Amino acid sequence: MIKHTFLCISILIFSHELRAQKVIARQGHVAFFSYTSVENIKAENNQVLGIVDLQHGDIAVSMLMNAFIFEKALMREHFNESYVESDIFPKATFEGTIQDFDVNQQEDQTRIVKGNFSMHGVTKELEIKARIEHINENYIISGTFEAVVKDYEIKIPPLLAGNIAKTVSVNFRFECLPYED
Repeated sequence: MIKHTFLCISILIFSHELRAQKVIARQGHVAFFSYTSVENIKAENNQVLGIVDLQHGDIAVSMLMNAFIFEKALMREHFNESYVESDIFPKATFEGTIQDFDVNQQEDQTRIVKGNFSMHGVTKELEIKARIEHINENYIISGTFEAVVKDYEIKIPPLLAGNIAKTVSVNFRFECLPYED
């Protein structure tokens, strides 16, 4: 009887630990900013899905490109139709690993996230410096990286080259909660 009770408690604890090893952000935030002397371009996307396996430090992110919101409707139209071609390439993804992540550390951690970022049919390896805050069972992962427009084969007409920056600053913030099936 004692062995049976101990076994049941062990299974419950183990299954809870397995579930608690993954956290998910169902409404992550990604924003980008492009500065030029002609016009600044800023857009935000709050429909970004991210999941982190805390045990291994693996992270996966997926976002719909047409979910970016711009100040002007015409900017959004050009972004989706002419530049990222969201009808052909609807998503951007990132798959990587948080380097030297310590799931037991309660203090904030600054870590390098290494992985592959895919956008517009092109995959590039990235190393991103990220801040990881641990609050109760939740994690907030945030950071910034630079994306070079030509690296992702995004075509800019020569006439508009002065309106679009060659490098775009990308910010992200994921508030991750324990994953439940």
